[in-house]
Amino acid sequence: MARPLFLEGEAGVGKTEVAKALARWLDAELLRLQCYEGIDATQAVYEWDYGRQLLHLRTVEARHDAVVEDELYSERFLVRRPLLQALDHHDGRPPVLLIDEIDRADDEFEAFLLEVLADWQITVPELGTIRADRPPVVVLTSNRTRDVHDALKRRCLYHWIEHPDFERELRILEVRAPNVGAALSRDVAAAAAVLRGLDLYKPPGVAESIDWAVAVATLGRDRLDERTVDVTLGTVLKYREDQARVRDHGIGELVRAALQRTP
Repeated sequence: MARPLFLEGEAGVGKTEVAKALARWLDAELLRLQCYEGIDATQAVYEWDYGRQLLHLRTVEARHDAVVEDELYSERFLVRRPLLQALDHHDGRPPVLLIDEIDRADDEFEAFLLEVLADWQITVPELGTIRADRPPVVVLTSNRTRDVHDALKRRCLYHWIEHPDFERELRILEVRAPNVGAALSRDVAAAAAVLRGLDLYKPPGVAESIDWAVAVATLGRDRLDERTVDVTLGTVLKYREDQARVRDHGIGELVRAALQRTP
């Protein structure tokens, strides 16, 4: 359908990984645009290499040649950023363009992006309009720190990504942490599910579950126990208040709840 895929969900559920997996599956280049407050066309689309332009200008003046302005603003001095790279590809295979955390960008940039995704073209005043022969595969992600405008969502296929259930997270651990034993992977997946059921400021995502399993395995443990959970809690919970809440809940209670779900 040549429509962007808009992914929303809590931080750490694997939204960015969808774009990476899609690029591997399509055998396509992955171009990533990380959004942040204040991002503009210079960081997202293009800019001119002023250093090389100045060097070229001095070389021309040293030869006592006439300075031609068109030479200064030719493609040889154009620095392509992810949006322009995605539209101006020439290898015949459209890249996967990941526009990560669009909710962090300003309204002005979101409006600019809306125009690009609608027409698949960008105008560089010195060079003209650059159009995509074949639109890139676009994935936008949002952690929902603010609402993205409906106009942008209307041009996308929307999907909300939940935290994985126990069996799915277990399969992820088996793939991403293959050196962790099966019993420990089941303990960590079960404990992560329990943690997400608590009233935490930042429930653990999949990345934290992977880090937790690897950390416990690195300590030489093959199952979760109270002492191990206590010393590795910082790998899965990144806020002091959340760690305090889990300790108030009872680390032993957390371990028992996790072990009840595993053989």
